[in-house]
Amino acid sequence: MQYEGVLNKMYTEYLNPIQYYLVFEQAFIHMNQVINKQIEIQHIGYVCLNCKKEKKIFRQGFCYDCFMKSAVAGDWIMRPELSTAHLGIEDRDLIYEQKVQLQPHIVYLAVASDLKIGVTRKTQMPTRWIDQGASYAIAVTEVPNRYLAGITEVALKSHYTDKTNWRKMLQNQILPVDLNEAIKQTATFLPAEIQPYFEQTNHEIFSFNYPVEKYPVSCTSLNLDKTPNFSGRLMGIKGQYLIFENGTVFNIRSYEGYKVNINIL
Repeated sequence: MQYEGVLNKMYTEYLNPIQYYLVFEQAFIHMNQVINKQIEIQHIGYVCLNCKKEKKIFRQGFCYDCFMKSAVAGDWIMRPELSTAHLGIEDRDLIYEQKVQLQPHIVYLAVASDLKIGVTRKTQMPTRWIDQGASYAIAVTEVPNRYLAGITEVALKSHYTDKTNWRKMLQNQILPVDLNEAIKQTATFLPAEIQPYFEQTNHEIFSFNYPVEKYPVSCTSLNLDKTPNFSGRLMGIKGQYLIFENGTVFNIRSYEGYKVNINIL
């Protein structure tokens, strides 16, 4: 089967195991069904996910101009403590920023490699954790806007990492963590203004099972700019990574906006 389209992050379903779908404009691939099959990937161009022009991707699926101007790529995306919509202050587009920032957000602990802290919109649970390849995750506190989530994350960064070791995650080297105990400890680090939200939050532990036949001993990232033609047997999927038999791993999220041909043998 042959497919052509522009890469976007895979859609997921929180089932056992996680179900993955690579969606193009005219078709989609249920990726779980192609595990153990040979896949050929050919990079044939670029399409900016924002302006839809055939321009080289700069970052996050956007061309340079869109990345520098679009509200979807504002600094507050990566640094939620910079959010200002709750003050009525515009960064790039106040209407969009109010829509995204002024909704419930979750500060969470997740274990994808080590124990990490993170922020996501409540509507993105548990998708955010699946995209990170988390084995376990738990909400620390639910707050009413992105700014409060951001200042909470900043307070906790001195105690937890905010990064996932992607190699350990893909090799399934998971730090054993008692999340119930971690939550109790985390509560002592929270700013005073966040404590009431913590007490009202449901601290349910989520667990995730990924469709992986064999985890790699070592990992080599596929770079479509350097290797525009690749072929390998798919052995599993974790996070937004495809894992191939020879240890090559392909991060779909890193290549959003890349136009590809995919042939499943």
